[in-house]
Amino acid sequence: MTDRIDLPPLNGLRAFAAAGRHLTFRAAAEELGVTQGAVAQQVRGLEAHLGLRLFLREPRGLAFTEEGRAYHAAVSRAFAQLSEATGALRAAPSRVTISVTPTFASKWLIPRLAEFTAAHPGIDLRITATERVASFHADGIDLAVRQGRPPFGASLRADLLFPQEVIAVCSPGLVADERLPLDAATLSRLTLLHDTHDLWPRFIVAAFGRETDPPRGLRFNQTTLSLDAALAGQGIALASRLLVQRDLDAGRLVQPVDGALEGGLDFHLLAPRQGASGASLHVREWLLGMRSKEA
Repeated sequence: MTDRIDLPPLNGLRAFAAAGRHLTFRAAAEELGVTQGAVAQQVRGLEAHLGLRLFLREPRGLAFTEEGRAYHAAVSRAFAQLSEATGALRAAPSRVTISVTPTFASKWLIPRLAEFTAAHPGIDLRITATERVASFHADGIDLAVRQGRPPFGASLRADLLFPQEVIAVCSPGLVADERLPLDAATLSRLTLLHDTHDLWPRFIVAAFGRETDPPRGLRFNQTTLSLDAALAGQGIALASRLLVQRDLDAGRLVQPVDGALEGGLDFHLLAPRQGASGASLHVREWLLGMRSKEA
């Protein structure tokens, strides 16, 4: 037993549909760009396949048989549906899903989306913001940006996107009455904003060469929240420079402490080594181009 459907030959169906629209083989041949004899032969082949006559051959042209008229209506609907589906498929934008952390999404990617859309209007970029490590296949992910150290797995291609350089930032108003850069004693009087990376102890040693008494602080489960608190004047946060550079350039944040933590958890662009779509390759090239542009 088989589920195979014995479909008529496609060329015969196309010839029949065209001949039925014009009711002459000559006009159908002009539409299809073939000879009149080829159209007539394809229609005869279709009739032989079906075991019935579809047209009556008359001196002035063709006339439908009863079966032919009903079949032509059905074949015409089928071709119209195929044409509509094909047109919709061609018009649909190529879809690319990229997985990034919430902080990278809000502080780096989203501010640059207008530039990406202008460069690639035919790509439907979908952003999944999550701290969870993505499963490319199970989650339908095409690309991901993650912090870490290579290797990330034999099945993944990893490109260094941005090196990590962690700096301290705060609202200008928070340190308006202080002399910059802050010394360790002044820093100890201010509120430190912590995230899950808990980099303040290492940063203080790097900046001042020694540990200090832990100052008071607020703790957040995402870096983007600590940066929002810094923008609101609630304290001093730590973040990768690339995530706050726009706010620094615009004067919304300042760097109150000299020094930086470098290396370690750099930002990498991850993609499967096999099966990448043309659209995902365009997104990858754009991201790597931004790396060169902002270096």
